[in-house]
Amino acid sequence: MLIHVVRPGEVLWQIAAYYRVPVNDIVEINELPNPNQLLIGQALVIPTEDIIYSVNPNDTLWEIAQKYNTTVQSIMQANNISDPNYIYPGQNLLIPAPRYIVQPNDTLWKISQKYDVSLERLIRINQIENPYLIYPGTELIIPGKKRTSIEVNGYIYFFGEPAAPIIREVGQYLTYMSPFAYLIRENGTLVPIDDSPAIQAAYDINAVPMMSITNFTTTELGENLAHIILANPEIQEMLLTNILRIMRDKGYQGLNIDFENVLPDDRELYNAFIARAADVMDAQGYFISSALAPKVSAQQAGLLYTAHDYEAHGRIMDFVILMTYEWGYRKGPPRPISPINEIRRVLDYAVSVMPRDKIFFGFQIYARDWVLPFVAGQEAETFSPQEAIRRAVYYGTVIQYDPISQSPYFRYYDENGRLHEVWFEDARSAQAKFETVKAYDLRGISYWALGYPYPQNWVLLEDNFNIIKLL
Repeated sequence: MLIHVVRPGEVLWQIAAYYRVPVNDIVEINELPNPNQLLIGQALVIPTEDIIYSVNPNDTLWEIAQKYNTTVQSIMQANNISDPNYIYPGQNLLIPAPRYIVQPNDTLWKISQKYDVSLERLIRINQIENPYLIYPGTELIIPGKKRTSIEVNGYIYFFGEPAAPIIREVGQYLTYMSPFAYLIRENGTLVPIDDSPAIQAAYDINAVPMMSITNFTTTELGENLAHIILANPEIQEMLLTNILRIMRDKGYQGLNIDFENVLPDDRELYNAFIARAADVMDAQGYFISSALAPKVSAQQAGLLYTAHDYEAHGRIMDFVILMTYEWGYRKGPPRPISPINEIRRVLDYAVSVMPRDKIFFGFQIYARDWVLPFVAGQEAETFSPQEAIRRAVYYGTVIQYDPISQSPYFRYYDENGRLHEVWFEDARSAQAKFETVKAYDLRGISYWALGYPYPQNWVLLEDNFNIIKLL
């Protein structure tokens, strides 16, 4: 996949012609709300295995062709080059992906083995309907990008039957699925949720259902509730007993603990509780994980941070989910929700005290719309990245991109003359996050939360990674 940022005057057919892909393929993969109305600054995913190469000093076409396993003639044809000796530094060249002509007695499996690519990917990229029926002379595109393997979790806070189609739609990209969440009570019982349809949908798409418990709601911070649990071994015993009962009854295979706003003085009590919970889960054959606030140092103070002991969680838990989002808080002033520069500070600290192969990168998949000027107490509207694009198209604005946070944003005036600022995610910001996951060699990605349409994310996720399936 390539990412193209729309320039002034460009229209879709021109972009499609440049990359040699059908217009409809671009429309479908990006789910464009209005293909005839592109925005300046809008990022488009281009469904191709070709790549863009920026010419370096002293490069020759022959050397470039050798590097990318193609031919000088193919590069010249793709870029309308008449003189192979005339290329210049900084020039962007479209490099065609390697092609293979099917020979007699070839099979797709043999071809996939020859080029060290997965059979599934070879079939998908070439849109082969019957993998057992290929003909000599057929030209196949050979994918060149090597993909690393990661695990992917998706939280979902839709319950009942509405959850099932959401999970099934993106299920091929999930290792784990986590309904959020069972709220603990002061006596160690749990508030019931209608999670059975979500769990069944997870099994239908071979994703591991992971039970999530929490101490907070949208109206209660939960710090006193957490203290009651953490300070009382008898209540903890009741809580763990109830968790095991639900896990057995519902078919969960692991537990995720999301205790937020834990009192700073309860830090060691929290560590003792997760150690106890880990022993119980291990004895019953379940895995255990936790969700942690985004800290940048062991000394970071505050209700969100102090009691979250990164070293202890990294040592005790099977894996941890870093909630690397919400800098652009819905009740705060407008700013990037998941700025990559801030996320890297969190990861720099995290990998210094816990194993990289236990860390999940938290990835938010929603947008926020603030009314300007910001007034303390007002709340931003939250919606999907796809709605952000629809809204930008409707108001005919220009998409901006902040290179420091690697986040897109735009402003518009509504029908009442009020100025708005929207921060969201697009193909560029998703790719920046995926590159960060690879650079830090992390175990996986955890999405908060399923149910916000964001088609660019899923196609780029699959393009960058091999998603591990445990079922």
